[in-house]
Amino acid sequence: MADVGVAVVGAGVVGLAVAARLAPHAPDLVLIERNERHGQETSSRNSEVIHAGLYYPTGSLKARLCVEGNRMLYEQLARHGVGHRRIGKLVTATDDAELPQLERLLELGRANGAPLELLSGAQAVALEPAIRSRGAILSPSTGILSAHELMDHLLQAARRAGAVLQCRARVEAIERVADGYRLWLATPAGRESLVSEVVVNAAGLEADRVAELAGIDVDAAGYRQHWWKGSYFSAAAAKARLVSRLVYPVPGSVSLGVHAVLDLGGRLRFGPDAEHLPARRTDYHVDDSRAAAFGAAARRIVPAIEDADLAPDQAGIRAKLQGPGEGFRDFVIAEESERGLSGFVNLIGIDSPGLTSALAIARHVAGRLGH
Repeated sequence: MADVGVAVVGAGVVGLAVAARLAPHAPDLVLIERNERHGQETSSRNSEVIHAGLYYPTGSLKARLCVEGNRMLYEQLARHGVGHRRIGKLVTATDDAELPQLERLLELGRANGAPLELLSGAQAVALEPAIRSRGAILSPSTGILSAHELMDHLLQAARRAGAVLQCRARVEAIERVADGYRLWLATPAGRESLVSEVVVNAAGLEADRVAELAGIDVDAAGYRQHWWKGSYFSAAAAKARLVSRLVYPVPGSVSLGVHAVLDLGGRLRFGPDAEHLPARRTDYHVDDSRAAAFGAAARRIVPAIEDADLAPDQAGIRAKLQGPGEGFRDFVIAEESERGLSGFVNLIGIDSPGLTSALAIARHVAGRLGH
């Protein structure tokens, strides 16, 4: 017989949301995390933004689950007292050449169901006098939250329903057995194993590796992930009140562009940039020599920022299915019965808007498993 009904691999925000959603139906659920504690990688190293759903092709999982997740997230944050603020966002065109792209973004966001308003440059500057704008999109449903508080809440919810978190456990092998899947784990106590009827692979940066352990050819399946590093610089306290909302440029092809992001403490940061890590080496160092490049990017949207105002802050690494020079790639949320892996669910390429979409992803996974 299986040891547990469900094993969730990865205790980032998505894995935690899945565990909290499934645990009431599977109280013997185990959440497996390779780090010392939950949420130490991508989930805690990002902009902590609640996105509205502007940027993604209509009908894609990213569009649908972002818009759905936005509503679910605000409701749960308010109900459980998790720190957040619905501060809104401006996407600003800094010259006339960007206006057609801004209007296309407006049409896309509205088609996805995001509430948006098109502003003239004068209207945008009236709202945020420190920004540069020839026109802007106002997104009132964009906000910020405490990712750590959210993850702590989700873990507590999962535990109340009977789930167990096993940290410092790295999945090293997966074997198909009669009762499900035997997971071989490297732990401080040595090599251990458990058998689970269902496995949900929410391993984030290592999700493609875990899928490979289950016997999937990740290149043939299109599951190979690319690591992208994003660094942030924080602004001096004297400049922190220059903006009262999030301010984004018109997006690029790989990232949403270096943007002005506020946190719940009122701190102003700029970032992230997008640096491809072909060797997939974990590197969270922020190079202070990049201050000039960040200063130039920041001045595109907030002209009063000077290089001397910026100090290295934090960096995060995102696992994207999109490699350099490639186009849009959607989330992969796949129950792998067609590959002969019934009850094995892969969550691959869960980059932005993964934080916003986490609760909706969890509901989607539960539906795939019949809950």
